[in-house]
Amino acid sequence: MSQASSIDPFQAGSLYIGPGHPCFIIAEIGINHNGDLELAKRLIDVAVQAGCNAVKFQKRTPEICVPDEQKDQRRDTPWGRITYLEYRHKVEFGQPEFEIIDAYCRDRGILWSASCWDRPSLEFIESFQPSFFKIASPMLTNDELLRAHAHLGRPLIVSTGMSTLQEIDHAAELLGDRVPWMFMHCTSSYPARADEINLRVMDTLRARYRRPVGYSGHEVGLQISLAAAARGADALERHITLDRAMWGSDQAASLEPQGLHRLVRDVRVIETALGDGQKRVYDSEIPMQAKLRWWPTNRPMDRPEGQV
Repeated sequence: MSQASSIDPFQAGSLYIGPGHPCFIIAEIGINHNGDLELAKRLIDVAVQAGCNAVKFQKRTPEICVPDEQKDQRRDTPWGRITYLEYRHKVEFGQPEFEIIDAYCRDRGILWSASCWDRPSLEFIESFQPSFFKIASPMLTNDELLRAHAHLGRPLIVSTGMSTLQEIDHAAELLGDRVPWMFMHCTSSYPARADEINLRVMDTLRARYRRPVGYSGHEVGLQISLAAAARGADALERHITLDRAMWGSDQAASLEPQGLHRLVRDVRVIETALGDGQKRVYDSEIPMQAKLRWWPTNRPMDRPEGQV
Protein backbone atom coordinates (compact mmCIF):
# COMPACT_ATOMS: atom_id res chain seq x y z
CA MET A 1 0.00 0.00 0.00
CA SER A 2 1.34 3.46 -0.90
CA GLN A 3 1.91 6.11 1.73
CA ALA A 4 -0.87 8.32 0.34
CA SER A 5 -3.41 5.50 0.07
CA SER A 6 -3.26 4.90 3.84
CA ILE A 7 -4.25 8.51 4.61
CA ASP A 8 -7.93 9.27 5.01
CA PRO A 9 -9.42 12.30 3.23
CA PHE A 10 -11.92 14.54 4.99
CA GLN A 11 -14.91 16.54 3.83
CA ALA A 12 -15.27 20.32 3.50
CA GLY A 13 -18.75 21.20 2.32
CA SER A 14 -19.55 18.91 -0.59
CA LEU A 15 -15.86 18.37 -1.43
CA TYR A 16 -13.25 15.95 -0.11
CA ILE A 17 -9.65 16.87 0.64
CA GLY A 18 -7.01 14.18 0.54
CA PRO A 19 -5.56 11.35 -1.55
CA GLY A 20 -7.76 10.21 -4.40
CA HIS A 21 -9.45 13.59 -4.74
CA PRO A 22 -8.62 16.69 -6.80
CA CYS A 23 -6.34 19.24 -5.20
CA PHE A 24 -8.44 21.64 -3.10
CA ILE A 25 -7.51 25.11 -4.39
CA ILE A 26 -8.01 28.10 -2.10
CA ALA A 27 -7.84 31.68 -3.37
CA GLU A 28 -6.62 33.75 -0.43
CA ILE A 29 -8.27 37.16 -0.59
CA GLY A 30 -7.12 37.96 2.93
CA ILE A 31 -7.15 41.73 3.31
CA ASN A 32 -6.29 42.42 -0.34
CA HIS A 33 -9.79 43.91 -0.62
CA ASN A 34 -8.47 46.92 1.37
CA GLY A 35 -11.79 47.25 3.14
CA ASP A 36 -13.74 47.63 -0.13
CA LEU A 37 -16.69 45.23 -0.39
CA GLU A 38 -17.05 45.68 -4.15
CA LEU A 39 -13.38 44.81 -4.58
CA ALA A 40 -13.92 41.71 -2.44
CA LYS A 41 -16.79 40.64 -4.69
CA ARG A 42 -14.63 41.15 -7.79
CA LEU A 43 -11.95 38.93 -6.24
CA ILE A 44 -14.56 36.26 -5.51
CA ASP A 45 -15.57 36.45 -9.17
CA VAL A 46 -11.92 35.99 -10.20
CA ALA A 47 -11.66 32.86 -8.05
CA VAL A 48 -14.90 31.44 -9.44
CA GLN A 49 -13.90 32.11 -13.03
CA ALA A 50 -10.52 30.44 -12.48
CA GLY A 51 -12.16 27.32 -11.04
CA CYS A 52 -11.00 27.59 -7.40
CA ASN A 53 -12.79 25.56 -4.75
CA ALA A 54 -12.82 28.21 -2.02
CA VAL A 55 -11.94 31.78 -1.15
CA LYS A 56 -10.54 32.77 2.20
CA PHE A 57 -10.56 36.02 4.15
CA GLN A 58 -8.89 37.10 7.38
CA LYS A 59 -10.70 38.26 10.50
CA ARG A 60 -9.18 40.08 13.47
CA THR A 61 -10.33 42.11 16.45
CA PRO A 62 -7.81 44.97 16.15
CA GLU A 63 -7.86 45.87 19.85
CA ILE A 64 -6.76 42.29 20.63
CA CYS A 65 -4.43 41.56 17.74
CA VAL A 66 -2.47 44.81 17.49
CA PRO A 67 0.32 44.97 20.11
CA ASP A 68 0.00 47.94 22.47
CA GLU A 69 3.30 49.45 21.33
CA GLN A 70 2.06 49.53 17.70
CA LYS A 71 -1.46 50.88 18.22
CA ASP A 72 -0.51 54.56 18.14
CA GLN A 73 2.24 54.30 15.53
CA ARG A 74 1.30 56.45 12.54
CA ARG A 75 1.54 55.13 8.99
CA ASP A 76 0.91 56.40 5.50
CA THR A 77 -2.14 54.62 4.09
CA PRO A 78 -4.72 55.13 1.33
CA TRP A 79 -6.80 56.87 4.02
CA GLY A 80 -4.02 59.31 4.89
CA ARG A 81 -1.53 59.21 7.73
CA ILE A 82 -3.33 57.40 10.53
CA THR A 83 -2.47 55.16 13.47
CA TYR A 84 -1.90 51.47 12.88
CA LEU A 85 -4.95 50.65 15.00
CA GLU A 86 -7.10 52.93 12.82
CA TYR A 87 -5.67 51.25 9.72
CA ARG A 88 -6.52 47.78 11.04
CA HIS A 89 -10.12 48.87 11.50
CA LYS A 90 -10.21 50.21 7.92
CA VAL A 91 -9.44 46.80 6.44
CA GLU A 92 -11.79 44.79 8.67
CA PHE A 93 -15.21 43.67 7.47
CA GLY A 94 -18.07 43.40 9.98
CA GLN A 95 -21.49 41.76 10.07
CA PRO A 96 -23.05 43.63 7.10
CA GLU A 97 -20.11 42.93 4.79
CA PHE A 98 -19.74 39.26 5.71
CA GLU A 99 -23.48 38.70 5.32
CA ILE A 100 -23.13 39.96 1.75
CA ILE A 101 -19.98 37.87 1.19
CA ASP A 102 -21.73 34.76 2.53
CA ALA A 103 -24.74 35.25 0.23
CA TYR A 104 -22.53 36.15 -2.73
CA CYS A 105 -20.36 33.03 -2.37
CA ARG A 106 -23.41 30.82 -2.04
CA ASP A 107 -24.87 32.38 -5.18
CA ARG A 108 -21.58 31.89 -7.07
CA GLY A 109 -21.21 28.31 -5.85
CA ILE A 110 -17.88 28.65 -4.06
CA LEU A 111 -16.93 27.83 -0.46
CA TRP A 112 -15.57 30.56 1.78
CA SER A 113 -13.86 30.74 5.12
CA ALA A 114 -11.49 32.93 7.11
CA SER A 115 -8.36 32.80 9.20
CA CYS A 116 -9.46 33.97 12.64
CA TRP A 117 -6.76 35.57 14.77
CA ASP A 118 -8.65 35.73 18.09
CA ARG A 119 -11.57 34.17 19.94
CA PRO A 120 -14.18 36.91 19.20
CA SER A 121 -13.30 36.72 15.50
CA LEU A 122 -13.66 32.93 15.56
CA GLU A 123 -17.05 33.15 17.23
CA PHE A 124 -18.12 35.76 14.69
CA ILE A 125 -17.13 33.68 11.63
CA GLU A 126 -18.61 30.53 13.20
CA SER A 127 -22.01 32.23 13.06
CA PHE A 128 -21.84 31.80 9.27
CA GLN A 129 -21.18 28.04 9.61
CA PRO A 130 -18.22 27.84 7.21
CA SER A 131 -17.29 24.46 5.73
CA PHE A 132 -13.79 24.68 7.23
CA PHE A 133 -11.51 27.00 9.16
CA LYS A 134 -7.96 28.03 8.33
CA ILE A 135 -5.32 28.52 11.04
CA ALA A 136 -2.79 31.16 9.94
CA SER A 137 0.89 30.37 10.49
CA PRO A 138 1.36 32.88 13.36
CA MET A 139 -1.49 31.23 15.26
CA LEU A 140 -0.09 27.68 15.17
CA THR A 141 1.43 28.18 18.64
CA ASN A 142 -1.72 29.77 20.12
CA ASP A 143 -3.00 26.81 22.13
CA GLU A 144 -6.11 28.62 23.32
CA LEU A 145 -7.16 29.45 19.77
CA LEU A 146 -6.43 25.92 18.50
CA ARG A 147 -8.53 24.44 21.31
CA ALA A 148 -11.36 26.85 20.50
CA HIS A 149 -11.27 25.79 16.84
CA ALA A 150 -11.21 22.11 17.77
CA HIS A 151 -14.17 22.59 20.12
CA LEU A 152 -16.29 23.80 17.18
CA GLY A 153 -15.66 20.55 15.32
CA ARG A 154 -15.17 22.03 11.85
CA PRO A 155 -12.36 20.76 9.60
CA LEU A 156 -9.11 22.68 10.05
CA ILE A 157 -6.43 23.60 7.53
CA VAL A 158 -3.34 24.64 9.47
CA SER A 159 -0.41 26.57 7.98
CA THR A 160 3.06 25.84 9.38
CA GLY A 161 5.13 28.87 8.37
CA MET A 162 7.66 30.26 10.89
CA SER A 163 7.24 27.11 13.01
CA THR A 164 9.69 24.45 14.16
CA LEU A 165 8.93 20.76 13.84
CA GLN A 166 8.58 20.61 17.62
CA GLU A 167 5.95 23.37 17.54
CA ILE A 168 4.11 21.55 14.77
CA ASP A 169 4.26 18.34 16.82
CA HIS A 170 2.68 20.17 19.74
CA ALA A 171 -0.17 21.48 17.57
CA ALA A 172 -0.76 17.99 16.16
CA GLU A 173 -0.88 16.52 19.68
CA LEU A 174 -3.27 19.24 20.84
CA LEU A 175 -5.67 18.67 17.92
CA GLY A 176 -5.42 14.88 18.11
CA ASP A 177 -8.49 13.23 16.63
CA ARG A 178 -10.94 15.85 17.89
CA VAL A 179 -11.57 17.26 14.39
CA PRO A 180 -10.47 16.50 10.82
CA TRP A 181 -7.32 18.53 10.12
CA MET A 182 -4.34 18.85 7.83
CA PHE A 183 -1.11 20.84 7.70
CA MET A 184 -0.09 23.21 4.92
CA HIS A 185 3.64 23.58 4.33
CA CYS A 186 4.43 27.29 4.19
CA THR A 187 7.33 29.76 4.27
CA SER A 188 6.18 32.99 5.89
CA SER A 189 8.10 35.59 3.92
CA TYR A 190 6.56 37.90 1.34
CA PRO A 191 7.54 37.11 -1.31
CA ALA A 192 9.24 33.83 -0.41
CA ARG A 193 12.54 32.94 -2.10
CA ALA A 194 12.84 29.66 -4.00
CA ASP A 195 15.81 28.52 -1.91
CA GLU A 196 13.71 28.90 1.25
CA ILE A 197 10.62 27.00 0.05
CA ASN A 198 11.81 23.41 0.68
CA LEU A 199 8.84 21.59 -0.86
CA ARG A 200 10.15 18.24 0.40
CA VAL A 201 8.86 19.25 3.83
CA MET A 202 5.44 18.21 2.48
CA ASP A 203 6.77 14.63 2.39
CA THR A 204 8.05 15.02 5.95
CA LEU A 205 4.68 16.24 7.22
CA ARG A 206 2.74 13.54 5.39
CA ALA A 207 4.94 10.75 6.73
CA ARG A 208 5.03 12.16 10.27
CA TYR A 209 1.33 12.84 10.80
CA ARG A 210 -0.38 10.47 8.34
CA ARG A 211 -2.81 13.14 7.21
CA PRO A 212 -3.45 15.10 4.01
CA VAL A 213 -0.82 17.77 3.35
CA GLY A 214 -0.95 20.94 1.29
CA TYR A 215 1.09 23.97 0.29
CA SER A 216 0.40 27.63 1.02
CA GLY A 217 2.60 29.70 -1.26
CA HIS A 218 3.88 33.26 -0.98
CA GLU A 219 6.34 33.11 -3.85
CA VAL A 220 6.26 35.08 -7.09
CA GLY A 221 5.17 33.09 -10.14
CA LEU A 222 3.58 29.69 -10.68
CA GLN A 223 6.45 27.19 -10.92
CA ILE A 224 6.75 26.31 -7.25
CA SER A 225 3.00 25.94 -6.69
CA LEU A 226 2.78 23.70 -9.75
CA ALA A 227 5.68 21.64 -8.42
CA ALA A 228 3.77 21.29 -5.13
CA ALA A 229 0.79 19.95 -7.07
CA ALA A 230 3.05 17.52 -8.93
CA ARG A 231 4.42 16.32 -5.57
CA GLY A 232 0.89 15.46 -4.50
CA ALA A 233 -0.33 18.48 -2.54
CA ASP A 234 -3.86 17.73 -1.36
CA ALA A 235 -4.60 21.46 -1.05
CA LEU A 236 -3.03 24.55 -2.54
CA GLU A 237 -3.45 28.14 -1.41
CA ARG A 238 -2.29 31.37 -3.06
CA HIS A 239 -3.06 35.02 -2.37
CA ILE A 240 -4.94 36.77 -5.19
CA THR A 241 -5.26 40.38 -6.27
CA LEU A 242 -6.54 42.40 -9.20
CA ASP A 243 -3.17 44.15 -9.52
CA ARG A 244 0.09 43.42 -7.68
CA ALA A 245 0.86 47.14 -7.69
CA MET A 246 -2.13 47.86 -5.44
CA TRP A 247 -1.52 49.13 -1.90
CA GLY A 248 -1.11 46.44 0.75
CA SER A 249 1.49 44.15 2.29
CA ASP A 250 0.29 40.96 0.57
CA GLN A 251 -0.23 42.31 -2.95
CA ALA A 252 3.30 41.70 -4.28
CA ALA A 253 3.18 37.97 -3.44
CA SER A 254 -0.31 37.54 -4.92
CA LEU A 255 -1.52 36.18 -8.25
CA GLU A 256 -3.38 38.41 -10.67
CA PRO A 257 -6.46 37.00 -12.44
CA GLN A 258 -4.61 35.63 -15.46
CA GLY A 259 -2.01 33.97 -13.25
CA LEU A 260 -4.68 32.36 -11.06
CA HIS A 261 -6.49 31.04 -14.12
CA ARG A 262 -3.24 29.50 -15.42
CA LEU A 263 -2.46 27.99 -12.03
CA VAL A 264 -5.80 26.19 -11.71
CA ARG A 265 -5.74 25.09 -15.34
CA ASP A 266 -2.22 23.66 -15.06
CA VAL A 267 -2.86 21.95 -11.71
CA ARG A 268 -5.77 20.09 -13.29
CA VAL A 269 -3.58 19.09 -16.25
CA ILE A 270 -0.90 17.84 -13.85
CA GLU A 271 -3.48 15.79 -11.92
CA THR A 272 -4.67 14.19 -15.13
CA ALA A 273 -1.12 13.46 -16.26
CA LEU A 274 -0.12 11.89 -12.92
CA GLY A 275 -2.65 9.11 -13.47
CA ASP A 276 -3.01 6.07 -11.20
CA GLY A 277 0.47 4.55 -11.44
CA GLN A 278 -0.63 1.40 -13.29
CA LYS A 279 1.43 0.72 -16.42
CA ARG A 280 -0.71 0.03 -19.43
CA VAL A 281 -0.60 0.22 -23.22
CA TYR A 282 -3.07 2.86 -24.42
CA ASP A 283 -5.20 2.48 -27.52
CA SER A 284 -3.44 5.48 -29.00
CA GLU A 285 -0.15 3.53 -28.85
CA ILE A 286 -1.38 0.49 -30.78
CA PRO A 287 -0.84 1.94 -34.31
CA MET A 288 2.71 3.00 -33.35
CA GLN A 289 3.35 -0.40 -31.80
CA ALA A 290 2.32 -2.10 -35.04
CA LYS A 291 4.42 0.29 -37.13
CA LEU A 292 7.62 0.41 -35.08
CA ARG A 293 7.82 -3.04 -33.47
CA TRP A 294 8.33 -4.94 -36.70
CA TRP A 295 10.36 -7.75 -35.07
CA PRO A 296 8.80 -10.66 -33.16
CA THR A 297 8.01 -9.52 -29.66
CA ASN A 298 8.76 -12.90 -28.02
CA ARG A 299 12.53 -12.80 -28.65
CA PRO A 300 15.28 -10.15 -28.70
CA MET A 301 15.60 -8.12 -31.87
CA ASP A 302 18.11 -9.61 -34.32
CA ARG A 303 21.44 -7.81 -34.10
CA PRO A 304 24.45 -7.91 -36.44
CA GLU A 305 27.06 -10.42 -35.30
CA GLY A 306 29.33 -9.12 -32.59
CA GLN A 307 26.90 -6.48 -31.29
CA VAL A 308 25.27 -6.71 -27.89
